[in-house]
Amino acid sequence: MYQIDLNSDMGESFGAYKIGNDEGIIQYVTSANIACGYHAGDPMVMDKVVRMAQERGVAVGAHPGYPDLMGFGRRKMVLSPTEVKNCMKYQIGALWAFAHSRGMKLQHVAPHGALGNLCQYDRETSRAICEAVYEIDPSILIFYCAGAVLGEEAEKMGLKTASEIFADRAYMDDLSLVPRSRPDSMITDEDLAVERCIRMVKEGKVTTVTGQDVDIRGDTLCVHGDGAKALAFVERIRAAFQEEGIQIRNFLA
Repeated sequence: MYQIDLNSDMGESFGAYKIGNDEGIIQYVTSANIACGYHAGDPMVMDKVVRMAQERGVAVGAHPGYPDLMGFGRRKMVLSPTEVKNCMKYQIGALWAFAHSRGMKLQHVAPHGALGNLCQYDRETSRAICEAVYEIDPSILIFYCAGAVLGEEAEKMGLKTASEIFADRAYMDDLSLVPRSRPDSMITDEDLAVERCIRMVKEGKVTTVTGQDVDIRGDTLCVHGDGAKALAFVERIRAAFQEEGIQIRNFLA
């Protein structure tokens, strides 16, 4: 039987500024990556998304990023390992408080944006993130982008991991994500996105931007919540997975 978790980045609105369709998307996903106030989100938004997740039986995880609200956490920053570790503790702790207050467990931590991209190859940064999680609660899962050294460093530390694949992002040959500065970084065709997702789950293969077929492992599938077609993607993917016999469930089920 094929099985996968379906997640989305959520809680990225800030004050009067609304980003994404959390209310719609949460109807279809099994896990929510919730922004923790550094790249997006605020206390009111965090509380709202955690409450919605509890009502829907959706697992919650922290989506910590660089302290970069203006750049949405997608700009490169130079932080020491200690700074990364403490930034992670600060953000994870904030979301843990909201989840704990509602009797919910924090299922996972999924680094966001430029920080997550750095974890594709930077072991020092990856170890700093893993140390933060380990010292807070070693039962929390680490979501890492397929092929990233973050997964290896987490497993060295004895942490549980989940390899994350993307419905709406294009891949380079080394499984890193195509930079958003390029026009071919996003998958916008719904049919193509669904086809790629089914193939990644069932065959463990994905076609990169150069046309190469490479191996990929996916335990959780992400649809970016701020994408223009995010809601349409999760609706189509969930329906297609049911038709293909792919069971969708989070890691706490």
